[in-house]
Amino acid sequence: MRHPTNTRQISPWSWIPTLYFAEGLPYVVVMTLSVILYKRLGLSNAEIALYTSWLYLPWTIKPLWSPIVDLLRSKRWWIVAMQSLIGAGLAGVAFFIPTDWWIQASLACFWVMAFSSATHDIAADGFYMTALPTEGQSLFVGIRNTFYRLASIFGQGVLVMLAGWLEVHTGNIALAWSLTFYLTTALFIGLTVWHGFVLPRPIGDSHRPGLAVGALVREFGGTFSSFFRKGDLGLILFFLLTYRLGESQLVKIVSPFLLDHPDQGGLGLSTATVGMIYGTVGVVALLIGGIVGGWVVSRQGLKRWMLPMALAINLPDLLYVYLAVALPQDVWVITGCVAIEQLGYGFGFTAYTLFLIHIAAGRHPAAHYAIGTAFMALGMMLPGMPAGWIQEQLGYTWFFIWVCVCTLPGIVAAVWAAKKIETT
Repeated sequence: MRHPTNTRQISPWSWIPTLYFAEGLPYVVVMTLSVILYKRLGLSNAEIALYTSWLYLPWTIKPLWSPIVDLLRSKRWWIVAMQSLIGAGLAGVAFFIPTDWWIQASLACFWVMAFSSATHDIAADGFYMTALPTEGQSLFVGIRNTFYRLASIFGQGVLVMLAGWLEVHTGNIALAWSLTFYLTTALFIGLTVWHGFVLPRPIGDSHRPGLAVGALVREFGGTFSSFFRKGDLGLILFFLLTYRLGESQLVKIVSPFLLDHPDQGGLGLSTATVGMIYGTVGVVALLIGGIVGGWVVSRQGLKRWMLPMALAINLPDLLYVYLAVALPQDVWVITGCVAIEQLGYGFGFTAYTLFLIHIAAGRHPAAHYAIGTAFMALGMMLPGMPAGWIQEQLGYTWFFIWVCVCTLPGIVAAVWAAKKIETT
């Protein structure tokens, strides 16, 4: 069968929603689902935070190999190849969960998924810009973001609720999670096959045979070094690394806190309930917060909303101090607290995204934005690694108080960043 070379022959509706669902799903599996999986299989909070924080590394260093995606093969090829590896990683986790060496083997599979997913991000975003004209990119940006977030709801909500249901009906936690990952594997293989057939083959999507590796390295080196010649570099890095300092630790402990028995200082919720509260209601609240954040900034500008957004992303962390002290059993109270915290996070994260865009403006905006997102991932990885150990030393109540203290540098950074926006 002859494949089309003109993107007009294939409707973007047939591939953009599924492509960005496939981009979002492995990220949420690696970053969030792995935390709940390891908690249910008996790992300590210190081990969970350390192991899963390391999985941020591929997203931290992905700008280093992004030129390879541009130089070798087409972005379409990279998309299908990386989705195949992600499917293999999901299958590997499912297979190894019931074995005696499940920790090492599942972590290896999550690493495969993490590197493949980070590479897939590069290829998919580049393909989006190649396969669509400028007006099409503007039209579908909301669609791609929506389906990326739906993948978060599916991964954190539906899959966790499914695993919880299987835990109850099989009476075997390991089997329940293994079956959940097998079903996810089947879904992802279906997406890979679909994209193998339906992704267009735009004329501009091809490798660059005329560009020597040495020239590409020099080009990349110049672009990379230009980021570090920016004015106020110290402020920029301080903001990128501290704005989510509290959240980077909180996110690794929330699920274990919700799952742990009250005797251990947790809320003692079932797996399915955590999937509903944190993975569904929480993600929907996050989406609403992001939409509202974008709307208010579009009307009054980022400088006006930088500090309110920094407060919105950080102050609701106090609700977890309340939950750890009161240990409420009313699911609606817990749901309300989680929803408010996630609403504030979605609202406040808008400032972070727009500041990234602001500092990337000028020459090499795409490359500088990618470097900025690498520091964003680093800001989540490094503080997250010791979060579990800190929690075990302090207990949940004092850990959440510590998280609130850690929000202060991000608020200071937001004040400074607002001044920088005012002077540029």
